[in-house]
Amino acid sequence: MTNDYRFEFRPYQRRFVQTLTTNHGTWDIREGIILRLTDESGKVGWGEIAPISWFGSETLEQALDFCRQLPREITDEIIFSIPDELPACQFGFESGWEMGSGGDKGDNFITLNSCRDAINRVSTSNSLFFSALLPAGEAALNQWETLWEKGYHTFKWKIGVYAIADELEILESLIQTLPAFTKLRLDANAGLSYEEANLWLRTCDNLKANAELSLEIEFIEQPLPVEQFQGMLELSLSYQTAIALDESVATLRQLTACHQQGWRGIFVIKPGIVGSPSRLRNFCHQHKIDTVFSSVFETAIGRLAALRLAAELSQNNRAVGFGIDHFFEQEETWLQSLWNNL
Repeated sequence: MTNDYRFEFRPYQRRFVQTLTTNHGTWDIREGIILRLTDESGKVGWGEIAPISWFGSETLEQALDFCRQLPREITDEIIFSIPDELPACQFGFESGWEMGSGGDKGDNFITLNSCRDAINRVSTSNSLFFSALLPAGEAALNQWETLWEKGYHTFKWKIGVYAIADELEILESLIQTLPAFTKLRLDANAGLSYEEANLWLRTCDNLKANAELSLEIEFIEQPLPVEQFQGMLELSLSYQTAIALDESVATLRQLTACHQQGWRGIFVIKPGIVGSPSRLRNFCHQHKIDTVFSSVFETAIGRLAALRLAAELSQNNRAVGFGIDHFFEQEETWLQSLWNNL
């Protein structure tokens, strides 16, 4: 039986507290779309479309065009036939469907507080622990302590942003100052040359070999550009330090292609842009891949849906990359205002 839903949506903008700097450039404002699906019994499901076009998803404009052309009443069939070219839309609509009448997992809420409570329940009941994102460059040295005090013991640091010699010096300082048993992830955002990737991996292997070092470099994330897949495959077989693919596996289509080409290392999955949650579930159950689930700087609505997937599909007890609250002001009435003011 086909179900009908009243469909409404609102575009949003959230300013970062501090500019986010990566190899892709700088980012000051997170834009996206919140959607609401109401079934015939009045049950509500919330979803979020949070594209990152330079990462492989559709643009915000394409997502808005898709939402604008839909009728006010939509069906299951429409939700599950969104094309692969709109992966962030696939995620937003399908997770909204799951949260509402399509699945039995949802809560009927419109407050960010209740969203956060649900996130805490999912995290606690599934023993999820979080990796916190450090800023690029020397700023990382000033910020890890505050985050450590908040309970983060895994950190991700952006590399490939400044001169490699400077970044290697900062790494040395980080390693001297971070507490024992910290895990550190180095994220190059596809910004290294093959020679630089070798230098980073050699450096990390040497650190691993140091018996006195009680800190673990967990992996280097996406050292080379997407089109240099073979290079990353070679590097993954040449060093002890693990490599995780990120930009290379941004969407389900890419993830499947990399697996078919032999990648058996770590897959960083950003649920907000990967595509259909149901198809992602099928793929992960079938192939038992080593995953790290990660944020796309979504609101609490998208994060709740993403963390439910992470709780269900994470295999190797790796920290999830959702420690990004410190990048935004926490506005309790933000969602109600967005909905009621338009």
